[in-house]
Amino acid sequence: MAQLSAGYVPLIKSLLQWLRPAPRPIEDAVWDLACGRAAWLRGLGDERRARLRVLATRFLHEKTITPIGDLQLQVADGVLLAALCCLPLLEFGEVGLEGWSQLIVYPDAFRVHRSHMDAAGVLHEWDDELIGESWDSGPLILSWADVQADLAAPHEGYCVAVHEMVHKLDALDGAMDGTPPLPRAWQREWAAVFQASYDAFCAQVDAGVETLIDPYAAEAPEEFFAVASEYHFSAPELLAQALPEVAAHLRRFYGEPPAESSRAWLDSTEKR
Repeated sequence: MAQLSAGYVPLIKSLLQWLRPAPRPIEDAVWDLACGRAAWLRGLGDERRARLRVLATRFLHEKTITPIGDLQLQVADGVLLAALCCLPLLEFGEVGLEGWSQLIVYPDAFRVHRSHMDAAGVLHEWDDELIGESWDSGPLILSWADVQADLAAPHEGYCVAVHEMVHKLDALDGAMDGTPPLPRAWQREWAAVFQASYDAFCAQVDAGVETLIDPYAAEAPEEFFAVASEYHFSAPELLAQALPEVAAHLRRFYGEPPAESSRAWLDSTEKR
């Protein structure tokens, strides 16, 4: 292959894709069980849920799900995790899965050791307790207990799987800065709106004002994007009230949030 001209590269890629085993389909019963556990999945229309199933199938084909310690995950648990991680990709597509290969799942919150050298050359070290983490070109890490807590309160503004997956999207253009890969004109508009909204939000937090959404969004532009994305899927009305311009961009990027249709789905099931 090293001796072939550049013109053969597309042919080689097509050949490798042809030789790669096809993803194993998700069984209907397992898919239905996974969707039944998450209001966000039930709340999708049939077409979008079918699209999510294709993305989750690709996720399970390309990623290794590794439980830590005594945690045991069933097949339906893996499907559920894949579907939650793929929610932000409904409009973006499977290109959002590129660049990493492993999902690590801890039973509960986990501790990581941090270190930082300040400008004076002093080394600072401390331990953090996390419920999720996303490494550049490395694994995505989740706390299973917190995934379950999010499912139990689906309209509270939290979804750790979405949060960490958004960091993966954010990093696709080579910079974790709160702006995912977008067409140039939209990227400029997005950057301007998000920066202005982020600055205003940080000013509120610094002034001690009680914010409508989690103040953790003020930690950094990338956290602002990830936290706002959680609210898009789990509390869209609150996000629209708190950050209307940001909410509009996220609706364009992710499509309509499932929370609204989730209520319609619940109403329809009660009438049966």
